Amino acid sequence: MARFLARRLGLLLLTLWLMSVLVFVITSVLPGDVAHTILGQHATPEAVAGLRHELDLDHPLPVLYLRWITGFVTGDWGESPSLQVPISSVLPNRLFNSLVLAVAALIVIVPLSIAFGLLAALRQDRPIDRAISVTGLSLMAVPEFVSGIVLLSVFGIWLRWLPTTSVAAGGDPLTEPQYLVLPVLSLSIVFFGYVSRMMRASTITVLGSAYTRTAMLKGLPLRQVLLRHVLRNALVPTITVVMSSIGYLVGGLVIVESLFGYPGLGGLLLYAGLHHDVPLLEDCAMIVAAIYMVGNLTADLLYAYLNPQIRYGS
Repeated sequence: MARFLARRLGLLLLTLWLMSVLVFVITSVLPGDVAHTILGQHATPEAVAGLRHELDLDHPLPVLYLRWITGFVTGDWGESPSLQVPISSVLPNRLFNSLVLAVAALIVIVPLSIAFGLLAALRQDRPIDRAISVTGLSLMAVPEFVSGIVLLSVFGIWLRWLPTTSVAAGGDPLTEPQYLVLPVLSLSIVFFGYVSRMMRASTITVLGSAYTRTAMLKGLPLRQVLLRHVLRNALVPTITVVMSSIGYLVGGLVIVESLFGYPGLGGLLLYAGLHHDVPLLEDCAMIVAAIYMVGNLTADLLYAYLNPQIRYGS
């Protein structure tokens, strides 16, 4: 298990380094310039050059990359040129808000999707299976901005049960959980179809396996067969969908966070891109990449726990 974990950690660090190079190259070739954004379109070249020198941006790309990646690893994230504040004073709070939203969404999505996927598999080709499958497929086809607008219109404007805006910048979503309801519902609508259909497919495969039939022929109660043999093995591919969704839930919620005015990492990433704030954009992108990698590593460890063949295989 130690060798398994060491290999995965080595691949994680290598992937993060390659991602840092890719992020830096992409942000370096993006059109626009933070100096032009701050000074305006009618700024003179001399003023732009002076501001770039003041912001310490007039260095060769290799030097800028080494300075950025060294500062990122050591926690010195520098200052946001557009916000004119240290990035370390903005990004952690936004990251915390996105983590709260992601965890709340997973708490709702995962149990419901697994339960309905398992129920659909146990009632394969029956009306309840068709109803769950059609519902999941239909919800997968609904974009977040469409479901978000519908939820806002119905529960926020028409019924007035929930607030139409999210927590204010600097607010704590833990003390104002009512502001999380609509964003969480909007995310749950999309992910329900993915997770439930994966759970259904993997459960049907496990139910048809030889060891499951043997356990049933031995006379074991259905509940014991489901918990000991079916559920544990059926969860392995489902974990892939759940873990791969964590990075999206934290950093890819640009639409949901913008629609509900939620002060998370996705909204900050969008702001950095619109204002050509390269240091802030790079740090946000690397945080999202790191969360993706940690989610994949967690999935690998859960694979190894649930299926010993993975950790002992070549």
